[in-house]
Amino acid sequence: MNRAPRSKAQQRLETRRALVAEGRRLFARRGYGAVSLAEIVESAEMTKGALYHHFDSKADLFRTVVEQVQQEVADRVTAAAEAREDPWEQLIAGCHAFLTASSDPEVQQIMLIDGPAVLGWEEWRAMDEASSARHLTEALTTLVEAGVIVRQPVAPLARLLSGAMNEAALWLARSADPAGLADTTAALSRLMASLRHHDRPDAVPR
Repeated sequence: MNRAPRSKAQQRLETRRALVAEGRRLFARRGYGAVSLAEIVESAEMTKGALYHHFDSKADLFRTVVEQVQQEVADRVTAAAEAREDPWEQLIAGCHAFLTASSDPEVQQIMLIDGPAVLGWEEWRAMDEASSARHLTEALTTLVEAGVIVRQPVAPLARLLSGAMNEAALWLARSADPAGLADTTAALSRLMASLRHHDRPDAVPR
């Protein structure tokens, strides 16, 4: 049986996917600054014209790659949290999943190292807010309203925790300690336990 010919829309989608995949592979391996547009299109077996049809610049392609990586991390965080029923355990599982996902060298290079440097802090932060940081804020809000966490403004707390986890992920990228991830996760658990409202009978660190 002959396959039906691909539509122009399908061809455009496949072209875009190929460019994003090759851009991501090269950015992760060598870093944004060391990769040229010529290398990306050659690796993807495309032309520069095809790339410029989909992206305004190398930075525009990189932005799409960052969005993809951030969404994948957010999906892992959400899946880990939704596997638990208790809201507190959901928060802990989600935070642990973020650290685990962020220990991936590809995630570190694209999302944590090059992301803020290339896109600028404000844009990178807005993108982060739309993915993992939004889930963290929602989880903290639920726990504060339920009295599990001591009542306090959620926005600064969410940013402190998000910043701490991002910094921990960067530290892990530079650490040669094989126990680094386990030690960092344990430290995070102790930090999170200190947030609990200890007047509650169930406020036992987990």
